[in-house]
Amino acid sequence: MGAYKQFLTSDIIITPFEVNKSFTFQGASELTASVVSIDRFLGLNTSSLFNPTTDPKTGQVSGSTQYQRLIYNSIKELFYSNYLSSSYGDPANVGFIVPGNDDAGNVLVGSPSSTGRYFNYKQTDLTFAKYFPTASDSTIGVISIPSRLFGNYIQPNSFIWKSSSFTITDDGEGNLISGSTIYGNIFYYQGLAIITSGSSADILNFVTSSAVTCSFSSSLTIYETQYKCTIRSNEFNATLNPSAEVSGSILSYSGSYFYQPNGGIPTDNVTGSYFAPYVSTVGLYDEDQNLLAVGKLAQPLPTSATTDITILVNMDR
Repeated sequence: MGAYKQFLTSDIIITPFEVNKSFTFQGASELTASVVSIDRFLGLNTSSLFNPTTDPKTGQVSGSTQYQRLIYNSIKELFYSNYLSSSYGDPANVGFIVPGNDDAGNVLVGSPSSTGRYFNYKQTDLTFAKYFPTASDSTIGVISIPSRLFGNYIQPNSFIWKSSSFTITDDGEGNLISGSTIYGNIFYYQGLAIITSGSSADILNFVTSSAVTCSFSSSLTIYETQYKCTIRSNEFNATLNPSAEVSGSILSYSGSYFYQPNGGIPTDNVTGSYFAPYVSTVGLYDEDQNLLAVGKLAQPLPTSATTDITILVNMDR
């Protein structure tokens, strides 16, 4: 049996805190495993998009660079479109309306075609160059880490990519470096590592090499809910244990036997002024009295007729 008490708003405290976990994947087979699925893409700035050749016997398509161009354009639009004319970033040119006396008097300021559809915010207070190749047939390499691995974002200074030709790390400010050379950028909140510099051979190795190791740390915010269960000195001072009642009768039904309490009358040994019931379990219920969670105390806790008792129940989610 149990006794119920309603929580107040002040009895519930929700506290967010951040947890981290490190990951290391070795070899292309681990990167492409179904539970991991870290994808690598090659982006190409080419104009020959829709001229593939199709084998009439097998139906296989070859010679198409359509998807590589789409990747190139997507990365440029989302992350570098504000850094094409200036490597330190241009102010976003967003069109907006200055109202006039009437609709005819409204004035459009800025470019109507630019709506700021990019993530060109800085990830650091430092000022540094951000390069993106725009020459014909320029290539970029992209590593996409799924959000189920990096959580809210990749921890700065945790990303390491080792291949057969070089090792790339992030400097904690959004740059991918190898030694003193900047090869590209990492976008921590999107889980994307992008190589924009280096030779075509280096970028191809970055995307296709099988002898690779990828390491990073994830960051995830979880929420701890604390329930303050307070027993006032004038509450729960009587036991609800059926064995503390005057013996009742045994009820027999369909071959089974059930204890029938004797009207809830307590026995003599639990009616004295020194008697105090013990609390051993705390249950959390919803408004329909459905049991949602159970907390067991390490040892039974006696209630007090003179002092309030508070039991704290913590739940993570």
